[in-house]
Amino acid sequence: MARRDNRPSEPTGCPCGQPLPYADCCRRLHRGEADAPTAETLMRSRYAAFAVGDPDYLLRSWHRSTRPRGLRLDPAQRWTGLEVVGTDRGGLFDSTGTVEFRAHYRDGGRPGTVAERSRFVREDGRWVYLDAASS
Repeated sequence: MARRDNRPSEPTGCPCGQPLPYADCCRRLHRGEADAPTAETLMRSRYAAFAVGDPDYLLRSWHRSTRPRGLRLDPAQRWTGLEVVGTDRGGLFDSTGTVEFRAHYRDGGRPGTVAERSRFVREDGRWVYLDAASS
């Protein structure tokens, strides 16, 4: 069931794929109650933000030099699964990191996949999405 603001209803399991309820996982980051400790955690929380329809979090977690002015999510697109392929750095004591992933979705009943190597940096002590790394 969709919310009045056209966002999907809140999931019970976390869309990011971690074995925690959404309320104990990515929702805390989406609400600003916690910061992502690693680049992978941030990437997973950004995927979950797409899945639950939270463009505000996506913009807040985007580096100021590459952040768009606005973001409109397609309400017909349903995110169905996330595979983390690999990570390079992005840990607790790093200042940069890369996470390679495949995000699966359905759009109008048709399946699709987004494959990306995302680059992350620390900005004011917090992990933020910078851009997609070129292959």
